[in-house]
Amino acid sequence: MLEQDVARASTEDRQKAIAVAARALIAERGFEGLRTRDIAERVGINVATLHYHVPTKQALVRLVAQSLREDFMAQHARRPRGPLSAVERLDLEFADFRELFATGRQLPAVMAELALRATRDEEVAAEILPMQAGWHDQIETLLAQGRAEGIFHPDIDPAATATIVIGSMIACLRQPGRGLDHLDSVFAQLRRAIIKT
Repeated sequence: MLEQDVARASTEDRQKAIAVAARALIAERGFEGLRTRDIAERVGINVATLHYHVPTKQALVRLVAQSLREDFMAQHARRPRGPLSAVERLDLEFADFRELFATGRQLPAVMAELALRATRDEEVAAEILPMQAGWHDQIETLLAQGRAEGIFHPDIDPAATATIVIGSMIACLRQPGRGLDHLDSVFAQLRRAIIKT
């Protein structure tokens, strides 16, 4: 391997480690509790090295957002949507979220924390709002598809219902005493409200 390739691989590995550490800290303490010295300590580097890889807060947020996107895309790729019906696609959305919820909740918790911060921080909003919009559009599209196919209630408003679906998922994250049974009950209620019987 060329020296340049080794350096690039090393940089990518270091940036991934920084993103992992930052995400863990955001999940534990919220965005307000994120400190560069704590990230550096978890990665096993000094603060100067951390600043070499992420020189600004915007660069750190961008790195964290990119790692979230990559994880969401990898999860999505494990369950291809292809030519599935709207009901099957809705169930895959629920299955994806259930998987995230069951495996420590870190990824959706970090996303929710950054979304909250985005309401008062333009740099965070620039990275997170497009991801939120993409998720909303994806669910809105499948709801419109189901309504057009005649398998979802004809009077649902896809945009408003997408907001309800996403809001319900995020609300489940904010109830630490509730587990998978509660999440499954929420999904069952949403299915009954959306799918024609």
